[in-house]
Amino acid sequence: MDIDTLDRQIVHALRVDGRAGYREIGAVLGVSDQTVARRYRRLREGAGVRVVGMPNPIRLGYESWMLRLHTSPDMAGPLADALARRPDTAWVSVFSGGTEISCLARLAAHADRESLLLEKLPRTPRLVSVTAHCLIHHFVGGAVGPDRRDAALTPDQIAALTPDGVPSPPPPPFTIGASAQPADPADTSPIRLADGDEALLEVLSRDGRAGYAELAAATGWPESTVRRRMRDLRRSGALYYDVEVRPQTFGFLAPVLLWVTVAPSRLAAVGAALAEHEEVVFAAATTGSTNLVATVICTDMAAFYRYLTERISGLDGVDKVESAPLLRHVKQLGRV
Repeated sequence: MDIDTLDRQIVHALRVDGRAGYREIGAVLGVSDQTVARRYRRLREGAGVRVVGMPNPIRLGYESWMLRLHTSPDMAGPLADALARRPDTAWVSVFSGGTEISCLARLAAHADRESLLLEKLPRTPRLVSVTAHCLIHHFVGGAVGPDRRDAALTPDQIAALTPDGVPSPPPPPFTIGASAQPADPADTSPIRLADGDEALLEVLSRDGRAGYAELAAATGWPESTVRRRMRDLRRSGALYYDVEVRPQTFGFLAPVLLWVTVAPSRLAAVGAALAEHEEVVFAAATTGSTNLVATVICTDMAAFYRYLTERISGLDGVDKVESAPLLRHVKQLGRV
């Protein structure tokens, strides 16, 4: 599938506001709403583009855990599929020759940690090893910070598409990005979800552009209440929108997961540096034998080699880097 400038502009526009109307996007891009609708349908069918609405684990006070599982090749597929069906997993991917699975689980603090990590996974047949890394600080990715590969829109176009009450993406350094920044930056207390929010978020995690009638049916609320609650959740930072894509369709053929060991005194500086690299789409400090995890997406393995030797190697404090090429995404953002 060929991806042109307009396609990239539409994807960037949806990252700014996943629920922006076709007419609104068309007015900013200088094309008709029919053109935007037709392109979006084409991107959904051919490039795996999907808007999802996600609960922001930072603002909701959730714990995020990166699970690293080694298994026999015949067990990797069924185990990855089982993890993808769990509502508390954000993404599940198979790496390194089909024997390693990495999974990001988001749990209400202490809610199901023991059930997942200590009871269910160890009983999985042909599971060789499990390591669990709690994410203790997010540098970039998901609800935190803009995707630096998004450069299709001008600043004026981004401002025109940014919903009222949601700040535009700030320049780095940053800790919370546009879609996750609370109305009061000093307010860092966890937000509590109200009755009905879970049903609302479940529908949005499947389709962030679901109609208000569908959302009203799922929650039992009037459409006016749905609109108001979604606006409040977005402005508070409890809800953000993201866009799933197939990186290969957009010319990025080398997604790689990095497990990095950094001197503790340099961890914050290295994480901030990675957040400014356009190749890095996710980075976080973690517990465990390695203390930083990052997802890097390059055009090919030659470009990844240059990134590894010219950019990562030059960061003061980096002691060790382990890389795992991605073979297959089983689950990215929303529910499967």
